[in-house]
Amino acid sequence: MHTIEEDNAQDFKTEHWPTDLKYKSEERALHITFDNGESFALPAEYLRIESPSAEVQGHHPSQKQILSGRRFVGIIAIEPVGNYAVKLTFDDLHDTGIFSWQYLYKLSIEHKTVWQNYLDELASRGLSRDP
Repeated sequence: MHTIEEDNAQDFKTEHWPTDLKYKSEERALHITFDNGESFALPAEYLRIESPSAEVQGHHPSQKQILSGRRFVGIIAIEPVGNYAVKLTFDDLHDTGIFSWQYLYKLSIEHKTVWQNYLDELASRGLSRDP
């Protein structure tokens, strides 16, 4: 059994470092390339609904919030946090999530599955991506 502190420390363990990070506002997507050569385009909406903040994730997996109405959210600021993460500020003014490189890599490789789970959860609750 892991403690919360151990799980949080694992979130910041970096195995893949970004070599390029750009936000393309016309696409509302964060483009990231990692040192292993893999490149991804992560929609701002996806990053917003998967923010690692306590507001979204809670303090336990059972507390995770399902956010609706974020289809058109964008990113208005990207700030480095040490050498291990970035803080994203979204245009709905959410800015409390620190996205470690490891977490961004995880979101990248699991994008298809996590996104489908989100869409399924929205549908099961009668919620929409639209504001």
